[in-house]
Amino acid sequence: MDASMWVAKTGLDAQQTRMNVISNNLANVNTTGFKRDRAVFEDLLYQNIRQAGGQTDTNSQAPTGLMLGTGVKVVATEKLHAQGGMVNSQNPLDAAISGEGFFQVAQADGSTAYTRDGNFKLSATGQLVTASGALLVPNVTIPATASSVTIGRDGSVSVELTTGGQQVLTPITLARFVNPSGLMAIGQNLMKETPASGTPTVARPGVGGLGSLMQGTLEASNVNVVEEMVNMIETQRAYEINSKAISAVDGMLKYVNQNM
Repeated sequence: MDASMWVAKTGLDAQQTRMNVISNNLANVNTTGFKRDRAVFEDLLYQNIRQAGGQTDTNSQAPTGLMLGTGVKVVATEKLHAQGGMVNSQNPLDAAISGEGFFQVAQADGSTAYTRDGNFKLSATGQLVTASGALLVPNVTIPATASSVTIGRDGSVSVELTTGGQQVLTPITLARFVNPSGLMAIGQNLMKETPASGTPTVARPGVGGLGSLMQGTLEASNVNVVEEMVNMIETQRAYEINSKAISAVDGMLKYVNQNM
């Protein structure tokens, strides 16, 4: 295959991957707590035909080199953890994080996952769980005799009892990572710790740089539809121009073959 055709092919592959990322962002525009992804590009190895600074004769050096690129690849997809908009859900069990931090969620294998989705429900035993049924960590159990639930900005949880009086429950804690972009998305609005993310620092909301909680509110996806549409058009145009590069090279090769 001609080298320029191969370079253009790598451009097609990279732009197709970027379109997949953009499509996923748009698909999750209404997903609670979703953080948009961005494709990160990297140029491939170069063919170093002539070294910059090489001797051209006894007394002079080449001011520039001759290096031919071999294309591009998508080296990473980075999650951008910008704050999403706040939506009033009027559900007292819902909680949004204003600032940094993640809710901790227990997994079936005993590990802990992390989420920005504060759309909590009650299990059959009165425990706070995610929409998929995973337990919030630490466990918060609402008594059956509770008439109302109050979640404070500092994670404190209390209930008013139908029998009279108030009961203070286990507070909600948040986890914070040095590199949240290093977390691995596993679906169901959950992410898992990786060596790149570092180990979590767990504390009450509002402590150590953690955000505060807002009861009766959900954090919307941070996907900007207009921005993603612009990115989609840019990606489409880049894909088209790489396709035209392949067509142009094909035409050049045909011309050479016909005139040999």
